[in-house]
Amino acid sequence: MKENIVIKGARENNLKNVSLSIPKYKLVVLTGPSGSGKSTIAMDTLQRECQRQYMESMGMTADAISKPKVESIEGLSPSISVGQHVTNRNPRSTVGTVTDIYTYVRFIFSRLGERICPSCSGSIAPTFEPAGLLVDEDEDIDRETMSCPHCKAELEKLGMPHFSFNKPEGACEACSGLGHVASINEAAVFNPELSLRDGGVASLNGVHRDIQIRILVAAGKHFGFELDPDLPLKGYGDVQRDLLYYGVESEAFKRHYPNVKPVQGTKFEGVIPGLWRRYKEKEGESGGSSEKDVGFFHEQLCPECSGARLKKEIRLVRVAGETISDVSDRSLGEVYEWTRGLEEALPPEGLHLLEPILHDMPARLKRIMDVGLGYLSMNRQTVTLSGGEAQRLRLASLLGSGLTGVLYILDEPTTGLHPRDTVGLIRVLQELRDLGNTVLVIEHDIEMMRAADHIIDIGPGAGLYGGTVVGEGSLEDLMASELSVTGAYLREEALPSPNRVRRKGNGQHITIKEAQVRNIEIPVVSFPLGTLIAVTGVSGSGKSTLVFDILAEGNAERKEQTGCKEMTGLEHIGNMVIFDQTPMGRMQRSNVATYTDVFTHLRQLFAGLPEAKKRKLTTKHFSFNTPGGRCETCQGLGVLSIDMNFLPDLEVKCHDCKGRRFTDEVLEVQFEGYSISDLLNISVQESLPILRSEKKMAGIIAMLCEVGLGYLKWGQSVKTLSGGEGQRIRLAKELSKPSKNHTLYLLDEPTTGLHPSDIKQLQVLLNKLVDTGNTVIVVEHSLELIRESDWVIDIGPEGGAAGGKLVAEGTPEQVADVPVSSTGMFLKRILAEGL
Repeated sequence: MKENIVIKGARENNLKNVSLSIPKYKLVVLTGPSGSGKSTIAMDTLQRECQRQYMESMGMTADAISKPKVESIEGLSPSISVGQHVTNRNPRSTVGTVTDIYTYVRFIFSRLGERICPSCSGSIAPTFEPAGLLVDEDEDIDRETMSCPHCKAELEKLGMPHFSFNKPEGACEACSGLGHVASINEAAVFNPELSLRDGGVASLNGVHRDIQIRILVAAGKHFGFELDPDLPLKGYGDVQRDLLYYGVESEAFKRHYPNVKPVQGTKFEGVIPGLWRRYKEKEGESGGSSEKDVGFFHEQLCPECSGARLKKEIRLVRVAGETISDVSDRSLGEVYEWTRGLEEALPPEGLHLLEPILHDMPARLKRIMDVGLGYLSMNRQTVTLSGGEAQRLRLASLLGSGLTGVLYILDEPTTGLHPRDTVGLIRVLQELRDLGNTVLVIEHDIEMMRAADHIIDIGPGAGLYGGTVVGEGSLEDLMASELSVTGAYLREEALPSPNRVRRKGNGQHITIKEAQVRNIEIPVVSFPLGTLIAVTGVSGSGKSTLVFDILAEGNAERKEQTGCKEMTGLEHIGNMVIFDQTPMGRMQRSNVATYTDVFTHLRQLFAGLPEAKKRKLTTKHFSFNTPGGRCETCQGLGVLSIDMNFLPDLEVKCHDCKGRRFTDEVLEVQFEGYSISDLLNISVQESLPILRSEKKMAGIIAMLCEVGLGYLKWGQSVKTLSGGEGQRIRLAKELSKPSKNHTLYLLDEPTTGLHPSDIKQLQVLLNKLVDTGNTVIVVEHSLELIRESDWVIDIGPEGGAAGGKLVAEGTPEQVADVPVSSTGMFLKRILAEGL
């Protein structure tokens, strides 16, 4: 049996004919600078070939997955990749439902619940019948009835479906089990003072508005009245208003013309039905709905169930004195304790019913706690989880599957994890390995490297300058390697630590008093201005809540502040810039060049060339977003999307322009020997020498390289960027504009996805911001960055309900001396010995 996976001649993306051997049944860490080619080896070469061979072995056509550019791969195992992308966008999915913990809880309540009779309010004890096993889920059993022992009223027997908010038997009727209800804020949508053409309907804009106006005018003609798009909305009669608001198919409009049927080209949907349709389509996409963003909808807790999602009679059922809503509100760590205490709380005759779950449920909960997620509450929507949390949740469930002989590929599982919890995660990965699996982890964390059986270092640089193996073996082997970037960093860290000088700031502070939101409860906390401040604490302790839900919402003009009693010192800052981890957008057309405005300057540069003028080409012809110079077959995308039915859509290179996006005429115009398509296909770093003379672009290009993004290609879609990359692009864009007054920068884990050597580069940049008279606050887990901060605010001591307190504040040295601070414990070590 082969003991290694042997890759020969890998040439995908930036890989330079890489050959390497990955030992099987070991914990292997793949490291190197951002953009060096780690993901290309793991995801685009290994994982893709595993998928392709699996599909071939199943007799399915493998054309959908192209063969990676590699000579050969031997010794492959079936693979499972656990990435950072949150794929489950269903608002009905909660942590409890995706981990099956809620299924166990429903089983407990359906068998052991003490219910209240709706007729006489008498208490009905459970019968402890040995009905079905958990696996049968009694979801399909016929409706059974029972009599109330007090008033003899006939009641429906409660089964597991009655405790589910996703089934009609249990869901609250007012909100259909969603926990919140929405209504349209008409004042935000319609402005009666403006006409349609001038923006009287806020949800209609651009080309979409012009098309809808044409349909409205045509509908008016068809029904025999005039609809003037230049008339302010307040001048509309009932007919025009009903058509605009509710559409031709609505009862409100039909009452005016009961016998006239609409024809093609007059079927106006109505602004309000259109908003509802888009809202429902995008309901599951957290923050994805532009309608929600601009306040067209007013969302509030369901008045009937107050967010509990279940019918009233179900919310009254109790087990050991607790309702199912009480248990769902708890963190998984507390549910674990509750489960352990059930045996004592229940009468002996009911204990046999707990047997099917008393082993499985606590074991499942323990695995989730081991990956550092014990603070998540059971009713937390999965949509609100970060990429790292979703990945670790999936990891915990994989561990329970008991699979062996599998190749697990993980993409930076320590993202968003406090050093303390990394220890538990490493233990979980070692358990996966000990079951007889190969665990391949793309990672930058030094502790993870220490725990690895084998490390492979890719480098030496990013993009064009990476793509080779620069070191492999143990950490000691990397330190001995001349070429290894990771080794060089570790050698430097092993030197005696320098005496650090902490900035004192400009003497002014932002002070928050009596902060109370979610789990945060802090009497007073101060942020010294003119310094680099790190807000730290274990996952779920409340760091982001303090910075992004309280501080970021602060407004010097307002007397009442969000989430706290008082906030002082805001008048000392000119403006506030927030960089969080929200995805950059789902627009396929938005790429690195368009997002940073470099594309506008590129188009002007090309349109100004003599060759372009001769051919009468303007800036419009050099855009792939508008007709003119783009390839119309793929509409300037360079790829065509093929619907694969039940598989994800497949993108193939456009057969007309061969992926170059433009017509031949446009491509013949060249600058320094490069067409506009060539420039979109090279990396930011490679374009620096070509565009150095162009002042408008050179600054932003240099800045992107400085934040460690020189490896990105200009034409790369922003959809493909991670949260950390997106945040650094926004940072580079902001920094290329000189700030005129004192700016407060708020960053959410900016080191996500960065190699320790890149963190140093980011640090230089943040220091530059502070030295020019600004304040930078980072929510951070990276000890390398926390160590270099001027001031640390540590929140904790634990996550969830056991967090939200101010554990320590001061310089890193002062926080290191606070015994109750988890961050302080790790800081003490890193300050004393480097790493």
